[in-house]
Amino acid sequence: MSDNPRGETDPQGKELATANLGGVDQGHDWPRYPVPDPGMEEHQPRLTDVDPKAADRATRQVATMFGLVPVLAIAFVVIYFAVPKDMYIDFGPLHSNAQHVGLGLTIGFAILLIGAGAIQWSRQVMANHEIADDRHELKSSDEDRTAVIADVNAGIDESGITRRKVLGRSLAGALGALGLPAIVALADLGPWPVAATRKETIMKTIWAEGIKLVQDVSYTPIKASDLRIGQLINGQPANLEELHGAAYQQAKAKSSIVIVRMDPNRIKIPDSRRDWQVGGILCYSKICTHVGCPISLWEDQTHHLLCPCHQSTFDLGDSGVVVFGPAARSLPQLPITTDSDGYLIARSDFTVPVGPSFFERDSHGDYQKGDN
Repeated sequence: MSDNPRGETDPQGKELATANLGGVDQGHDWPRYPVPDPGMEEHQPRLTDVDPKAADRATRQVATMFGLVPVLAIAFVVIYFAVPKDMYIDFGPLHSNAQHVGLGLTIGFAILLIGAGAIQWSRQVMANHEIADDRHELKSSDEDRTAVIADVNAGIDESGITRRKVLGRSLAGALGALGLPAIVALADLGPWPVAATRKETIMKTIWAEGIKLVQDVSYTPIKASDLRIGQLINGQPANLEELHGAAYQQAKAKSSIVIVRMDPNRIKIPDSRRDWQVGGILCYSKICTHVGCPISLWEDQTHHLLCPCHQSTFDLGDSGVVVFGPAARSLPQLPITTDSDGYLIARSDFTVPVGPSFFERDSHGDYQKGDN
C-alpha cells in the first residue's frame, strides 16, 4: 500500500506524507475514520512571497517598529529623572501625575511596538505553508526527536532571521532596551542602604532635645504630675503632627513610644540612666526588637510589656531587658525630663536604633542585664 494513496502534493510538487496507522488509510471508509480526510486547500502565496520589494518593505516596517523601542526606553529614563514628581497635567476632568503619564505612555508604546512588529514579522516575512501532522504517542522515538530538531531548524530558517539579520538584531535591541526602564524603576524601591543613608533614616527618629511627649491620636501634652503609678500611655513626639503623607507614616513607625509610671522603690534604675526618668516615669520604644510589632500589653504587677505577635516579653522595671521570647535586644529607652511647666519632654533621641535588627547594625550601646 502506498504511503500517500491520495497523492497529495505541496505547491513545490513534493508529496505530503500521510500517516498509515496499522495499515489502514485514514481516507478509507473504516469505523475509526468515518469521514474521509478532506486534505488541505491549495496554498495561496502572499505578495511578500512573490515580490522581493514587498518583502523588503515588510522587513523595514518590522525593523522600524523594533528600532523605535530603544528610543522609547531612553525617553522613559529621561522622563523618570527630568519630570518633577509633583507635576500634574489635566485631561478634561482627569487630574493626572505628569511623570506617571509619561512613563506609562513610553513603556506602553514600547511593548505595543514589539508586539506589532512580531505580528507583522509572522504574517509577512515568515514562511506560511500549511502543515498537518497526526497525533502520536506521548513517548517520542529517537526518529521523532530527530525529526523535531529538524523541524526546529527548518522553522528558524523559514522565519527569515538567518537571511534577514536586521530582524534578529532589531528584536534583540528592542528586548534589551526594555531592561533599561526596569533597572531605573528599581530606584523607587528605596535609597541605597549605605552607612550615611542608614544613619539618616533607620538609625534615627524625629525625637530630639526639648520635644514634648504627647498622647497618641489626640496629641495632648503629658504632665508628669497627672500620671498615676501603674499607668501606661501610648505616645508620640509633638513634632509628628507637622508631618504628612509618607514622611508621617515613616516617622510614626519609628518614634511611637509607651510611657509608664512605676514605684521607684520597686524597679531597677542603673546609675547610667538615673537622669533618663522622672520620679519613676520611664519612656520606651513601642516597637518590638524582634520583627517590629507594636507593643502595648502591660502587666502592672510584674512591670512586663508583652508583644502580641510572638510573645517577646520585656521588663520595663529593669531597663527593658528581654525576659522571654525570641527578641534578642532590650527595648530601647528614651531619655526624658520635664520642662518648666512640668510637661514631659525628651532629653535626646534614642541612643540606639529602634525596631528589629538589620545586617549592618551592631550591638554597641544596647543595654544588657547587669549594665550600670
